[in-house]
Amino acid sequence: MVLVLSRGGFCRRIGARPRVWSNFHHEMEVGYSRLVTISTDNMLLTNEYRDGVGAHWTFLSDPGRRVRKDLDIAEYTDPEHNPMIPHVIVLEAGLVIFKIYNGYWFFGRPTIEELRQDLRAVLKKCRPDWDIKADT
Repeated sequence: MVLVLSRGGFCRRIGARPRVWSNFHHEMEVGYSRLVTISTDNMLLTNEYRDGVGAHWTFLSDPGRRVRKDLDIAEYTDPEHNPMIPHVIVLEAGLVIFKIYNGYWFFGRPTIEELRQDLRAVLKKCRPDWDIKADT
């Protein structure tokens, strides 16, 4: 699974990112993987954001900022929206953390190719039939 911790739909710097991930989401489905976004927006704004970018994966709303508090990732530069620092977390089976990307800066965000490589490593690790030529 790829878990995206989002600042919210108000953020123009990150707003275009889900459009890029839309095609990747389809690849993830074929590869038995999931994409999930958690936003600090309320449910109405989260749904508007998801619909506005044409996303068809799961979006969760966290207006109480529980994730932000639990992970201690409050962003202090925007007191108006009170968001969390954006992160992308690649999870193995059983929700074990494989890799964490801090997306506060543009170049801290993972590329689609980096996520593809991460998911390849995760699947290789958890699928006994990854190498169909190997004896099992």
